[in-house]
Amino acid sequence: MRYALRNQLNLAQDWLSVDTARELRAVSDLLDSRPKVAELAHRDLTAGCANAERGAEGMTGEQVVRVLIVKQMTGFSYRELAFHLADSLTYQSFCRFGIGDPAPKRSTLAANIKALSPATLETIHREIVGLARERHVERADKVRIDTTVVEANIHHPNDSELLWDCVRVLTRLLRRAQQLLGADVFAFGDRTRRAKRRRKEINHARVMEKRIPPYRDLLALTAEVRDKAQTARELLGKLETPRATKLARKLETFLAHSVKVLDQARRRVLDGESLAANEKTVSIFEPHTDIVRKDARDTLYGHKICLTAGTSSLVLDCVILDGNPPDSTLAINMVERLTEIRGAAPKQVVFDGGFAAKSNLDEIKKRGVRDVVFAKGRGLKVSEMAKSSWVYRRLRNFRAGIEGIISFLKRGFGLDRCTWRTLPSFKSYIWGSLIASNLLVIARHVLS
Repeated sequence: MRYALRNQLNLAQDWLSVDTARELRAVSDLLDSRPKVAELAHRDLTAGCANAERGAEGMTGEQVVRVLIVKQMTGFSYRELAFHLADSLTYQSFCRFGIGDPAPKRSTLAANIKALSPATLETIHREIVGLARERHVERADKVRIDTTVVEANIHHPNDSELLWDCVRVLTRLLRRAQQLLGADVFAFGDRTRRAKRRRKEINHARVMEKRIPPYRDLLALTAEVRDKAQTARELLGKLETPRATKLARKLETFLAHSVKVLDQARRRVLDGESLAANEKTVSIFEPHTDIVRKDARDTLYGHKICLTAGTSSLVLDCVILDGNPPDSTLAINMVERLTEIRGAAPKQVVFDGGFAAKSNLDEIKKRGVRDVVFAKGRGLKVSEMAKSSWVYRRLRNFRAGIEGIISFLKRGFGLDRCTWRTLPSFKSYIWGSLIASNLLVIARHVLS
């Protein structure tokens, strides 16, 4: 049985008189004023349940949202989160666990938090932004927009490392297949030690000529393991048992990735081809990862996001992008989204220089924005962007504050690197971080 809210705890503890507890209490009061947040979470938790009113009592929608906020605020792993929920009276009070309530296990926490969809968390984020406007913390009439990159939790994607990943993962799955099929039906040679030696030789070679022979051998080993995996998948398909079907699906997934990695390595290493970013596979575990080239300096592996922030340091909106589109293609869409969120166009919008374009300036001004400033005009006149040079300078200086907001998100809320797997979880992680950050910002404004 699940509930959206628990109106009466077994026993409740008084809040401690320390800064962290005061902030958490203020965040708790903010959430109490928005019961729709718990209802949205409850809808996801009960989706697919034939009868959600029966069975053991699970975590409420309110509890799941609150443990997500604690996790993103503190950077705890699920194991650490489970410990602190059992040990800390402050976290128990915030997450609405009574004194007699057993603390949830880490597997329970993970399953419940991951049940919240990115779309639901985005809706919750908009509820929090609406709460900030009601509390007069943020009017959203003057905003700043910029992009950043959230990295995926992968290692550097060398071809040798990707080939080694294919060999070791497929070999691990082949061992499981052999246990199900029997050694007399399916036998294979373990090539992991040899593949590991080839990988080390490639990494230690100083010139490309010395890397080619071990690369050829590593490619041959990977192809051999791939062929064995294809055979195992066919044999498992004939068993028609739940375990065999599940293992066959895993083999099929990693086989598809290994085919791409083999083709990519042959073309890049042996044929000397240069592949476009959208043609490359950078991880067999997180295949959704994009290659993002930043300012012609750093190459990052993750997803580019575009943020809209207000004067209060609140993040008003976020778009998680596919690939690495130019900033200049994002400006109009971000203003349109903000207009939808606040019900009217903002008065002033300031962008980084990468967003600058005459077409963007004209289109955004047509939508009712009075001052549209780009930090670097790139041929645009100050008189076209703002009503005076004084306003232009003030807005340009105002834009610099979003760099501090991005730094705050990355240092305090884990937005530098997402540790959750799969693309939907990646998006949920980002929205969870933004919700936690916004609630803390609003709470600090209220307390001040």
